[in-house]
Amino acid sequence: MPTDTTPAAPARLPELEFIALMAMVMGMVAFSVDSMLPALPAIAAELSPAAPNRAQLIVTSFVFGMGAGTFVTGPLSDRFGRKPVILAGVGLYMAGALLAWQAPALETMLGARFVQGLGAAAPRVVALALIRDLYSGRQMARTLSFVMTVFTLVPALAPTLGHYIIVGFGWRASFLTFVLFAAIATTWLFLRQPETLPPERRRRLHPAELFGAVREMLSHPDARRATLVQTLGFGMLFATLSSAQQLYDAFGQGANFHLWFGLVAVIAATSNLFNARLVVRLGMRPLIKAVLGAQMVISALMAASVLLFDLPAGLAFPLFVAWHASIFWQNGMTIGNLNALALEPMAHIAGIAASVIAAVSTVGAVLLAVPIGLAFDGTPLPLAVSVCVLSGLGLWQTSKIRRDSDVEG
Repeated sequence: MPTDTTPAAPARLPELEFIALMAMVMGMVAFSVDSMLPALPAIAAELSPAAPNRAQLIVTSFVFGMGAGTFVTGPLSDRFGRKPVILAGVGLYMAGALLAWQAPALETMLGARFVQGLGAAAPRVVALALIRDLYSGRQMARTLSFVMTVFTLVPALAPTLGHYIIVGFGWRASFLTFVLFAAIATTWLFLRQPETLPPERRRRLHPAELFGAVREMLSHPDARRATLVQTLGFGMLFATLSSAQQLYDAFGQGANFHLWFGLVAVIAATSNLFNARLVVRLGMRPLIKAVLGAQMVISALMAASVLLFDLPAGLAFPLFVAWHASIFWQNGMTIGNLNALALEPMAHIAGIAASVIAAVSTVGAVLLAVPIGLAFDGTPLPLAVSVCVLSGLGLWQTSKIRRDSDVEG
Protein backbone atom coordinates (compact mmCIF):
# COMPACT_ATOMS: atom_id res chain seq x y z
CA MET A 1 0.00 0.00 0.00
CA PRO A 2 1.62 3.32 -1.01
CA THR A 3 2.38 5.82 1.72
CA ASP A 4 2.94 9.53 1.58
CA THR A 5 6.51 10.26 2.76
CA THR A 6 6.30 14.02 2.18
CA PRO A 7 7.34 15.79 5.40
CA ALA A 8 4.51 17.56 7.14
CA ALA A 9 4.53 21.35 6.96
CA PRO A 10 5.87 23.00 10.13
CA ALA A 11 3.17 23.95 12.61
CA ARG A 12 2.30 27.63 12.74
CA LEU A 13 1.11 29.83 15.56
CA PRO A 14 -1.80 32.20 14.91
CA GLU A 15 -0.40 34.97 12.72
CA LEU A 16 -0.79 37.80 15.23
CA GLU A 17 0.89 35.86 18.01
CA PHE A 18 3.69 34.72 15.70
CA ILE A 19 4.36 38.29 14.55
CA ALA A 20 4.41 39.57 18.14
CA LEU A 21 6.69 36.74 19.29
CA MET A 22 9.19 37.18 16.47
CA ALA A 23 9.20 40.93 17.03
CA MET A 24 10.00 40.46 20.71
CA VAL A 25 12.70 37.86 20.06
CA MET A 26 14.36 40.07 17.47
CA GLY A 27 13.67 43.10 19.68
CA MET A 28 16.36 41.99 22.11
CA VAL A 29 18.88 43.47 19.68
CA ALA A 30 17.19 46.87 19.40
CA PHE A 31 16.55 47.02 23.14
CA SER A 32 20.22 46.27 23.86
CA VAL A 33 21.30 49.18 21.67
CA ASP A 34 18.63 51.86 21.95
CA SER A 35 18.09 51.76 25.72
CA MET A 36 21.84 52.36 26.15
CA LEU A 37 21.91 55.58 24.16
CA PRO A 38 20.77 57.88 27.01
CA ALA A 39 23.39 56.23 29.26
CA LEU A 40 26.38 57.06 27.07
CA PRO A 41 27.16 60.46 28.65
CA ALA A 42 27.07 58.96 32.18
CA ILE A 43 29.17 55.97 31.12
CA ALA A 44 31.67 58.29 29.43
CA ALA A 45 31.93 60.43 32.56
CA GLU A 46 32.58 57.39 34.78
CA LEU A 47 34.59 55.03 32.57
CA SER A 48 36.20 57.27 29.92
CA PRO A 49 36.29 60.89 31.15
CA ALA A 50 39.45 61.73 29.20
CA ALA A 51 37.97 60.55 25.87
CA PRO A 52 34.17 60.77 26.06
CA ASN A 53 33.72 60.07 22.34
CA ARG A 54 34.92 56.48 22.99
CA ALA A 55 31.69 55.76 24.86
CA GLN A 56 29.90 55.26 21.54
CA LEU A 57 32.02 52.11 21.10
CA ILE A 58 29.63 50.52 23.60
CA VAL A 59 27.14 50.45 20.74
CA THR A 60 29.47 49.22 18.01
CA SER A 61 31.21 46.60 20.21
CA PHE A 62 27.83 44.97 20.80
CA VAL A 63 26.99 45.09 17.11
CA PHE A 64 30.42 43.73 16.17
CA GLY A 65 29.99 40.78 18.55
CA MET A 66 26.56 40.14 17.07
CA GLY A 67 28.03 40.14 13.57
CA ALA A 68 30.77 37.70 14.56
CA GLY A 69 28.26 35.40 16.24
CA THR A 70 26.08 35.16 13.17
CA PHE A 71 28.76 33.17 11.35
CA VAL A 72 27.96 30.13 13.52
CA THR A 73 24.40 30.50 14.78
CA GLY A 74 22.78 29.76 11.42
CA PRO A 75 24.73 26.54 10.75
CA LEU A 76 24.13 25.43 14.34
CA SER A 77 20.40 26.00 13.88
CA ASP A 78 20.47 23.95 10.66
CA ARG A 79 22.02 21.08 12.63
CA PHE A 80 20.27 21.20 16.01
CA GLY A 81 17.03 23.06 15.24
CA ARG A 82 15.91 26.65 15.65
CA LYS A 83 14.69 26.74 19.26
CA PRO A 84 17.70 25.13 21.02
CA VAL A 85 20.13 27.53 19.35
CA ILE A 86 18.05 30.59 20.24
CA LEU A 87 17.86 29.45 23.87
CA ALA A 88 21.63 28.83 24.07
CA GLY A 89 22.40 32.20 22.50
CA VAL A 90 20.14 34.00 24.95
CA GLY A 91 21.99 32.32 27.83
CA LEU A 92 25.26 33.80 26.53
CA TYR A 93 23.55 37.16 26.05
CA MET A 94 22.45 37.17 29.68
CA ALA A 95 25.96 36.29 30.87
CA GLY A 96 27.40 39.22 28.90
CA ALA A 97 24.77 41.56 30.36
CA LEU A 98 25.64 40.51 33.91
CA LEU A 99 29.36 40.99 33.23
CA ALA A 100 28.70 44.49 31.84
CA TRP A 101 26.60 45.27 34.93
CA GLN A 102 29.72 44.87 37.07
CA ALA A 103 32.33 46.24 34.59
CA PRO A 104 34.93 48.39 36.41
CA ALA A 105 36.51 49.90 33.27
CA LEU A 106 35.57 50.76 29.72
CA GLU A 107 37.71 47.95 28.30
CA THR A 108 35.85 45.40 30.43
CA MET A 109 32.56 46.96 29.39
CA LEU A 110 33.45 46.66 25.70
CA GLY A 111 34.44 43.01 26.15
CA ALA A 112 31.19 42.27 27.98
CA ARG A 113 29.19 44.00 25.28
CA PHE A 114 31.00 41.92 22.66
CA VAL A 115 29.97 38.74 24.53
CA GLN A 116 26.43 40.03 24.83
CA GLY A 117 26.42 40.66 21.07
CA LEU A 118 27.68 37.14 20.39
CA GLY A 119 24.67 35.76 22.24
CA ALA A 120 22.24 38.18 20.58
CA ALA A 121 23.27 36.80 17.19
CA ALA A 122 21.16 33.70 17.83
CA PRO A 123 17.73 35.33 18.21
CA ARG A 124 18.55 37.82 15.47
CA VAL A 125 19.59 35.30 12.80
CA VAL A 126 17.69 32.17 13.73
CA ALA A 127 14.42 34.11 13.92
CA LEU A 128 14.89 34.96 10.23
CA ALA A 129 15.53 31.31 9.38
CA LEU A 130 12.46 30.34 11.41
CA ILE A 131 10.34 32.79 9.44
CA ARG A 132 11.85 31.43 6.19
CA ASP A 133 10.85 27.90 7.27
CA LEU A 134 7.22 29.02 7.29
CA TYR A 135 7.01 31.64 4.51
CA SER A 136 8.68 32.44 1.19
CA GLY A 137 8.96 35.17 -1.45
CA ARG A 138 6.68 38.16 -1.15
CA GLN A 139 4.70 36.55 1.65
CA MET A 140 7.93 36.35 3.61
CA ALA A 141 8.59 40.02 2.86
CA ARG A 142 5.04 40.84 4.00
CA THR A 143 5.44 38.88 7.24
CA LEU A 144 8.81 40.50 7.90
CA SER A 145 7.26 43.91 7.37
CA PHE A 146 4.58 43.21 9.99
CA VAL A 147 7.22 41.81 12.36
CA MET A 148 9.32 44.93 11.85
CA THR A 149 6.29 47.14 12.48
CA VAL A 150 5.82 45.64 15.95
CA PHE A 151 9.59 45.45 16.43
CA THR A 152 9.81 49.22 15.88
CA LEU A 153 7.93 49.76 19.15
CA VAL A 154 11.09 48.61 20.94
CA PRO A 155 13.34 51.46 19.76
CA ALA A 156 10.41 53.84 20.24
CA LEU A 157 10.13 52.98 23.93
CA ALA A 158 13.65 51.79 24.80
CA PRO A 159 15.38 55.19 25.15
CA THR A 160 12.61 56.52 27.39
CA LEU A 161 12.68 53.36 29.50
CA GLY A 162 16.48 53.57 29.62
CA HIS A 163 16.27 57.24 30.64
CA TYR A 164 14.03 56.53 33.62
CA ILE A 165 16.02 53.47 34.67
CA ILE A 166 19.13 55.66 34.72
CA VAL A 167 17.37 58.42 36.67
CA GLY A 168 15.95 55.98 39.21
CA PHE A 169 18.64 53.34 39.57
CA GLY A 170 21.77 54.42 37.68
CA TRP A 171 23.09 53.36 34.29
CA ARG A 172 24.26 49.94 35.47
CA ALA A 173 20.69 48.85 36.13
CA SER A 174 20.07 48.95 32.37
CA PHE A 175 21.88 45.64 32.04
CA LEU A 176 19.55 43.93 34.49
CA THR A 177 16.60 44.96 32.35
CA PHE A 178 18.27 43.18 29.41
CA VAL A 179 18.24 39.96 31.43
CA LEU A 180 14.56 40.39 32.31
CA PHE A 181 13.54 41.21 28.72
CA ALA A 182 15.41 38.18 27.35
CA ALA A 183 13.92 35.85 29.96
CA ILE A 184 10.36 36.88 29.05
CA ALA A 185 10.92 36.53 25.29
CA THR A 186 12.57 33.11 25.44
CA THR A 187 10.05 31.70 27.91
CA TRP A 188 7.28 32.65 25.48
CA LEU A 189 9.21 31.08 22.60
CA PHE A 190 9.92 27.88 24.54
CA LEU A 191 6.31 27.39 25.64
CA ARG A 192 4.42 28.38 22.49
CA GLN A 193 6.47 28.15 19.26
CA PRO A 194 6.77 24.65 17.75
CA GLU A 195 10.12 23.68 16.23
CA THR A 196 10.08 24.56 12.50
CA LEU A 197 13.02 22.42 11.33
CA PRO A 198 12.18 18.71 11.59
CA PRO A 199 15.05 16.21 12.04
CA GLU A 200 14.85 14.95 8.44
CA ARG A 201 15.66 18.45 7.11
CA ARG A 202 18.63 19.12 9.37
CA ARG A 203 22.17 19.33 7.99
CA ARG A 204 25.31 17.79 9.40
CA LEU A 205 28.02 20.05 10.77
CA HIS A 206 30.53 18.88 8.18
CA PRO A 207 33.17 21.45 7.08
CA ALA A 208 32.92 20.52 3.40
CA GLU A 209 29.13 20.93 3.43
CA LEU A 210 29.33 24.18 5.35
CA PHE A 211 31.88 25.71 3.00
CA GLY A 212 29.87 24.44 0.04
CA ALA A 213 26.71 26.10 1.34
CA VAL A 214 28.54 29.37 1.99
CA ARG A 215 30.09 29.26 -1.47
CA GLU A 216 26.69 28.61 -3.04
CA MET A 217 25.15 31.54 -1.21
CA LEU A 218 27.99 33.97 -1.99
CA SER A 219 28.15 32.89 -5.63
CA HIS A 220 24.49 33.72 -6.23
CA PRO A 221 24.59 37.24 -7.74
CA ASP A 222 21.25 38.42 -6.36
CA ALA A 223 21.94 37.14 -2.86
CA ARG A 224 25.43 38.65 -2.93
CA ARG A 225 24.24 42.07 -4.11
CA ALA A 226 21.30 42.14 -1.68
CA THR A 227 23.76 41.41 1.13
CA LEU A 228 26.03 44.25 0.01
CA VAL A 229 23.15 46.72 -0.11
CA GLN A 230 22.07 45.57 3.35
CA THR A 231 25.63 46.24 4.56
CA LEU A 232 25.42 49.80 3.30
CA GLY A 233 21.99 50.28 4.87
CA PHE A 234 23.13 48.98 8.24
CA GLY A 235 26.23 51.16 7.98
CA MET A 236 24.01 54.25 7.74
CA LEU A 237 21.87 53.04 10.64
CA PHE A 238 24.72 52.14 13.01
CA ALA A 239 26.60 55.36 12.28
CA THR A 240 23.44 57.33 13.07
CA LEU A 241 22.83 55.39 16.29
CA SER A 242 26.43 55.83 17.45
CA SER A 243 26.37 59.60 17.24
CA ALA A 244 22.65 60.27 17.88
CA GLN A 245 22.99 61.36 21.51
CA GLN A 246 25.89 63.68 20.65
CA LEU A 247 23.98 65.21 17.75
CA TYR A 248 20.98 66.02 19.92
CA ASP A 249 23.35 67.43 22.54
CA ALA A 250 24.81 69.68 19.84
CA PHE A 251 21.34 71.10 19.22
CA GLY A 252 20.81 71.65 22.96
CA GLN A 253 18.27 68.79 23.16
CA GLY A 254 20.33 66.19 25.02
CA ALA A 255 17.99 66.15 28.03
CA ASN A 256 15.04 65.42 25.72
CA PHE A 257 16.89 62.93 23.54
CA HIS A 258 14.79 59.96 24.64
CA LEU A 259 11.60 61.76 23.63
CA TRP A 260 12.87 62.85 20.23
CA PHE A 261 14.27 59.37 19.56
CA GLY A 262 10.92 57.83 20.45
CA LEU A 263 9.17 60.18 18.02
CA VAL A 264 11.62 59.22 15.27
CA ALA A 265 11.05 55.52 15.97
CA VAL A 266 7.27 55.92 15.80
CA ILE A 267 7.59 57.69 12.45
CA ALA A 268 9.91 54.92 11.26
CA ALA A 269 7.31 52.29 12.19
CA THR A 270 5.02 53.57 9.45
CA SER A 271 7.58 52.51 6.84
CA ASN A 272 6.92 48.84 7.58
CA LEU A 273 3.18 49.33 7.19
CA PHE A 274 3.75 51.05 3.84
CA ASN A 275 6.07 48.27 2.76
CA ALA A 276 3.64 45.51 3.76
CA ARG A 277 0.93 47.15 1.65
CA LEU A 278 3.12 47.88 -1.37
CA VAL A 279 5.62 45.03 -1.66
CA VAL A 280 3.22 42.35 -2.90
CA ARG A 281 1.92 44.65 -5.62
CA LEU A 282 5.08 46.48 -6.69
CA GLY A 283 7.87 44.05 -5.82
CA MET A 284 10.91 44.31 -3.60
CA ARG A 285 13.58 45.74 -5.90
CA PRO A 286 11.59 48.76 -7.20
CA LEU A 287 10.74 49.81 -3.64
CA ILE A 288 14.37 49.53 -2.51
CA LYS A 289 15.55 51.63 -5.45
CA ALA A 290 12.97 54.33 -4.87
CA VAL A 291 13.74 54.66 -1.16
CA LEU A 292 17.53 54.68 -1.58
CA GLY A 293 17.27 57.27 -4.34
CA ALA A 294 15.16 59.49 -2.12
CA GLN A 295 17.60 59.08 0.76
CA MET A 296 20.53 60.10 -1.41
CA VAL A 297 18.75 63.35 -2.34
CA ILE A 298 17.54 64.11 1.19
CA SER A 299 21.00 63.55 2.69
CA ALA A 300 22.61 65.73 0.04
CA LEU A 301 20.18 68.51 0.96
CA MET A 302 20.96 68.02 4.66
CA ALA A 303 24.70 68.29 4.01
CA ALA A 304 24.18 71.40 1.87
CA SER A 305 22.08 73.04 4.59
CA VAL A 306 24.96 72.64 7.07
CA LEU A 307 27.77 73.48 4.70
CA LEU A 308 26.29 76.37 2.73
CA PHE A 309 23.69 77.98 5.00
CA ASP A 310 23.69 79.26 8.56
CA LEU A 311 20.14 78.26 9.41
CA PRO A 312 18.52 79.53 12.62
CA ALA A 313 18.06 76.89 15.32
CA GLY A 314 14.28 77.05 14.91
CA LEU A 315 14.68 75.73 11.37
CA ALA A 316 17.89 73.71 11.60
CA PHE A 317 16.70 71.38 14.37
CA PRO A 318 13.35 70.37 12.79
CA LEU A 319 15.21 69.74 9.52
CA PHE A 320 17.68 67.52 11.35
CA VAL A 321 14.90 65.54 13.09
CA ALA A 322 13.13 64.97 9.76
CA TRP A 323 16.37 63.77 8.18
CA HIS A 324 17.12 61.52 11.17
CA ALA A 325 13.65 59.98 10.79
CA SER A 326 14.22 59.45 7.07
CA ILE A 327 17.24 57.23 7.76
CA PHE A 328 15.21 54.98 10.05
CA TRP A 329 12.27 55.07 7.63
CA GLN A 330 14.56 53.99 4.81
CA ASN A 331 15.74 50.96 6.78
CA GLY A 332 12.15 49.92 7.44
CA MET A 333 11.40 50.03 3.72
CA THR A 334 14.52 48.13 2.63
CA ILE A 335 15.98 45.68 5.17
CA GLY A 336 13.10 43.19 5.18
CA ASN A 337 12.93 43.27 1.39
CA LEU A 338 16.68 42.78 1.06
CA ASN A 339 16.55 39.80 3.43
CA ALA A 340 13.72 38.30 1.42
CA LEU A 341 15.60 38.82 -1.87
CA ALA A 342 18.75 37.23 -0.49
CA LEU A 343 17.03 34.29 1.23
CA GLU A 344 14.45 33.45 -1.42
CA PRO A 345 16.73 31.16 -3.48
CA MET A 346 18.33 29.69 -0.34
CA ALA A 347 15.41 27.84 1.29
CA HIS A 348 17.40 24.56 1.43
CA ILE A 349 20.20 26.25 3.43
CA ALA A 350 18.18 28.98 5.12
CA GLY A 351 20.09 28.88 8.40
CA ILE A 352 23.56 29.16 6.85
CA ALA A 353 22.37 31.74 4.34
CA ALA A 354 20.80 33.85 7.09
CA SER A 355 24.09 33.66 9.01
CA VAL A 356 26.21 34.72 6.04
CA ILE A 357 23.88 37.59 5.16
CA ALA A 358 23.69 38.86 8.74
CA ALA A 359 27.40 38.37 9.50
CA VAL A 360 28.71 40.06 6.39
CA SER A 361 26.23 42.93 6.55
CA THR A 362 26.71 43.52 10.28
CA VAL A 363 30.50 43.28 10.46
CA GLY A 364 30.85 45.30 7.27
CA ALA A 365 28.43 47.92 8.60
CA VAL A 366 30.41 48.28 11.84
CA LEU A 367 33.58 48.87 9.83
CA LEU A 368 31.73 51.65 8.02
CA ALA A 369 29.99 53.08 11.08
CA VAL A 370 32.94 53.38 13.50
CA PRO A 371 34.97 55.93 11.48
CA ILE A 372 31.80 57.81 10.51
CA GLY A 373 30.72 58.06 14.15
CA LEU A 374 34.19 59.06 15.38
CA ALA A 375 34.30 61.79 12.71
CA PHE A 376 31.61 63.68 14.63
CA ASP A 377 32.59 67.36 14.67
CA GLY A 378 29.65 68.90 16.49
CA THR A 379 27.47 69.06 13.34
CA PRO A 380 25.51 66.55 11.22
CA LEU A 381 27.79 67.19 8.22
CA PRO A 382 30.07 64.08 8.38
CA LEU A 383 27.08 61.81 8.87
CA ALA A 384 25.00 63.47 6.14
CA VAL A 385 27.77 63.19 3.55
CA SER A 386 28.38 59.55 4.49
CA VAL A 387 24.70 58.60 4.28
CA CYS A 388 24.43 60.31 0.88
CA VAL A 389 27.40 58.33 -0.48
CA LEU A 390 26.29 54.99 0.99
CA SER A 391 22.71 55.32 -0.26
CA GLY A 392 24.02 56.15 -3.74
CA LEU A 393 26.18 53.03 -3.73
CA GLY A 394 23.19 50.99 -2.54
CA LEU A 395 21.03 52.34 -5.35
CA TRP A 396 23.68 51.38 -7.91
CA GLN A 397 23.96 47.81 -6.60
CA THR A 398 20.18 47.36 -6.30
CA SER A 399 19.80 48.31 -9.97
CA LYS A 400 21.87 45.22 -10.82
CA ILE A 401 19.59 42.79 -8.97
CA ARG A 402 17.33 40.80 -11.28
CA ARG A 403 14.72 38.51 -9.74
CA ASP A 404 11.88 36.84 -11.66
CA SER A 405 9.75 36.97 -8.48
CA ASP A 406 10.16 40.72 -8.42
CA VAL A 407 8.06 41.19 -11.52
CA GLU A 408 5.63 38.30 -11.24
CA GLY A 409 2.29 38.55 -9.52
